[in-house]
Amino acid sequence: VQLQAFGGGLVQAGGSLRLSCAASGRVFSTYSMAWYRQAAGKQRELVAALSVGGITKYSDSVKGRFTISRDNASNRAYLQMDSLSPEDTAVYYCATDLWNAVTVAPRYWGQGTLVTVSS
Repeated sequence: VQLQAFGGGLVQAGGSLRLSCAASGRVFSTYSMAWYRQAAGKQRELVAALSVGGITKYSDSVKGRFTISRDNASNRAYLQMDSLSPEDTAVYYCATDLWNAVTVAPRYWGQGTLVTVSS
């Protein structure tokens, strides 16, 4: 499985951004998806996850502001980010694996895409 994340950029506080993750391979529809982020000087953290069956998990810091979704027909996953704040500035990564792994230690990662939120 290969993943490619894109859609990052510079946005003002309060603005929105949508990240996309394009996946290759036939397993996409059978694997759960997740978005992680890593801010400068901090550990990588789980932002959101979405199971094949539609179960979602969000970190407390983004709950109500971010939405994870997927389109199996196009092998893509998305992270809609609204009401962005400077604290959301980080490199964002998409990842995929079975549900019991994707929120802990997914095997498959995309390259990161940088999101910068200016105040």
